[in-house]
Amino acid sequence: MSPNHATLSTLRDRHPAWRLLASPHAPLVASFLHRVFVTPNVRVMNEADLAEALEDELFALRERLGPEEYPKGAQDYLNDWASPDKGWLRKFYKPGTDEAQFDLTPATEKAIAWLLSLTERPFVGTASRLLTLFALLDQISAGTESDPIKRVADLRKKRDELDAEIARALTGDVPLLDDTAVKDRFQQFQQLARELLADFREVEHNFRLLDRKVREKIALWEGSKGALLDEILGERDAIGNSDQGRSFRAFWDFLMSSQRQEELSERLDQVLALPAVAALKPEPRTRRVHHDWLEAGEHTQRTVAQLSQQLRRFLDDRAFLENRRILDLLHSIESNALGIRAATPSSTVIHIDAMGADIELPLERPLFTPSVKPRLTDLALEAADDDVDTARLFDQIVVDKARLRSAVQRALRRQPQITLRELLDADPLRQGLAELVAYLELAHGGDGRDALEDPRALVDEAVIEPISWQANNSAGEAVTREARLPRVIFTR
Repeated sequence: MSPNHATLSTLRDRHPAWRLLASPHAPLVASFLHRVFVTPNVRVMNEADLAEALEDELFALRERLGPEEYPKGAQDYLNDWASPDKGWLRKFYKPGTDEAQFDLTPATEKAIAWLLSLTERPFVGTASRLLTLFALLDQISAGTESDPIKRVADLRKKRDELDAEIARALTGDVPLLDDTAVKDRFQQFQQLARELLADFREVEHNFRLLDRKVREKIALWEGSKGALLDEILGERDAIGNSDQGRSFRAFWDFLMSSQRQEELSERLDQVLALPAVAALKPEPRTRRVHHDWLEAGEHTQRTVAQLSQQLRRFLDDRAFLENRRILDLLHSIESNALGIRAATPSSTVIHIDAMGADIELPLERPLFTPSVKPRLTDLALEAADDDVDTARLFDQIVVDKARLRSAVQRALRRQPQITLRELLDADPLRQGLAELVAYLELAHGGDGRDALEDPRALVDEAVIEPISWQANNSAGEAVTREARLPRVIFTR
């Protein structure tokens, strides 16, 4: 966002945090809501308890400042702070109850956090922030490195640094943080812990805004119910798979580990016992800050579950209304049909296709008709006087495909692949074109055998190779014949 004049003017008029800071009652609102909600990490408070606490606050202020300072009652102030023109509190009703509930809005918590940052701090640390920045950049760089060689080199560098640190520790060289460094890092921890608690309210608020968008889409939907459900489920998946949803799920999985909780408790007890940290007088709730994180996370989880339940109830109500509309349409059709029952229309009312049934009786099908057997005449065969050379009947070329397959397999044992031309250079064709056709049939697996028993073959049509062989012409003379065909490659 660019902080230009128009943007800041809009924020001043519409943003609840700015309205709170500009309000004449800002000291009352900020101090009371900080004491009731932020400090004890209270997420929801019912109307009676909150009004009683505010009444006590107003009584104390009137005793000190005068009765005309805050003339209205506690209930009126709460309703005013929760009104749309203020937006400092969220007023709602839990399912099954008629008592109002109140919670802080994220804008109010941001305003309170900014007011707290205005107070003068006795110690301002910068070293811990710089180390945090370097650690974040290191995590981003290491987590996005796809080159395994660079990643292994980085891990080995870290391992060498750890080995060197272990060696120094074994010799008694153990560097310790001074009091300034301890205060710097603990102050940074406290600030991040408070900001994390504030982030939960904003995450919950964003989930609620997404739920409102889905409800508005349902209310204005004009398409089919299946498309609506597909759209809603897509929105729900988009919420869970968004950057905010994945980050919250990763945080929740990390914090739900019992081992992590025990480790956090031990580390907090150890740090809070340090003299430098005790001199800072940390808040008492710092010792159980991880329990506050769990409570805030559980409240966010329950809110998301309630939103899903309310959304399902909303869909059920819409389905009931659609079913009721269908029944109304059916009743309307029945009423109109009964109304025109006495007045039969004289002309065609409507044409409906495919209403006639095709009837085919079994006896209308043709019966089986046996085929006519041919009658052979019993004639005596007489031998002709012509001399026929029967030797040509036995002069046939039979190619042994098993021999060809064995030749290919022997060649593939020596090398992973071989072309047909290289194979024939080593073992020329013996039966000419018939044997060449048998090789091509073997390459294409057309000999009827199992494909696993034949070698695989590829055809490269971009390369034309000549294949030659020796043969005899009609006069019995030796000639060389040649065929040009795409390159055939046998592979294992």
